[in-house]
Amino acid sequence: MKKIKKLLWQFSKFASVGTLCFCIDYGLMIVLTEFTALSYFVSSGISFTVSVVVNYVLSMRFVFKGKEDMSKFEEITIFVVLSFIGLGINQMIMWIAVESFHIFYAVAKVLVTMMVTTYNFISRKIFLD
Repeated sequence: MKKIKKLLWQFSKFASVGTLCFCIDYGLMIVLTEFTALSYFVSSGISFTVSVVVNYVLSMRFVFKGKEDMSKFEEITIFVVLSFIGLGINQMIMWIAVESFHIFYAVAKVLVTMMVTTYNFISRKIFLD
């Protein structure tokens, strides 16, 4: 029971960091798409990348302890690799949702974020905690 409580507390911190990063990701994507000449696809990639940087700083400070036998360089490298995979998932699902299913890009981003969040928590828990 104690282990489950600890995991739920960790997930709630992850969700708090994720909510802030979602606001950065979503807001920046909307601003870049609506107020510049960038397409939703490019805007989505840029906004995702910016939010990943913020997510790394906050996640490693407040959510995940990091592995004692892992250097900062290794930690950052793993985080970046996992994030690139997340970016690939994000971009692939965004493209399919918008181009194949004709879902408005801003709605698609919300759906995509829910899927990628699950991947992010599980992969970071396995490799960084």
